[in-house]
Amino acid sequence: MGNPFLHEVAAAVSELGTPQLQELIEDMWETMAARNGAGLAAPQIGVGLRVVVFAVQSNPRYPDAERVPRTVLINPTVTPIGSSTEAGWEGCLSVPGMRGLVSRPDHIHYTGTDADGNVIDRQVSGFHARVVQHECDHLDGILYPQRMRDLADFGFEEEISLAGRYASYVC
Repeated sequence: MGNPFLHEVAAAVSELGTPQLQELIEDMWETMAARNGAGLAAPQIGVGLRVVVFAVQSNPRYPDAERVPRTVLINPTVTPIGSSTEAGWEGCLSVPGMRGLVSRPDHIHYTGTDADGNVIDRQVSGFHARVVQHECDHLDGILYPQRMRDLADFGFEEEISLAGRYASYVC
C-alpha cells in the first residue's frame, strides 16, 4: 500500500497461451503460496494485466474457510446477484499485517477465461465470492481499505485478533 502502481487500472490481456503469460501465472502461484494467500492479482507483483489467481484447499490462514477451486481468471467481469451484502474481515498481501471489515455482495456471477482461452462462467457466494471480488478490485486499482465504511474497523491483525473481533479473514 502506498505504491501508486496499485491504484492503476490494469490492461486487458490480448493474447492467451503465450509463454510469457504462463510464466506470469506460475510466478503468481508461487508468490501466493509463499505467503499462504487465498488469491493474487498481477498488479500486486508489478504487472499491469487483468490476471488473477485464487484457490483455497487447506490453508493455515483460513482454517474454517470453504474450499475455493484453483482458478486462473483472465479479463474477468464480476456482477452482483441481488442486493444482499455481507460484512467480512479482509487482509491483503499488499497491506501486510492489517485487517479491515468490508461489506461486499454475498452472491456474484463472474466470467473470464483461463490461460488457454477456456471460458469460466460461475455463480458463487460466501468466501469464494469475497475472494474473487477482492482480487478483481486490484485490477481496477482498488485496495480493500477503500471499500471500508468505517475506519474504526481497520487495524493491525494482532490487535484485532486479541480483541476477539474476527475468527477468520480473507486474502
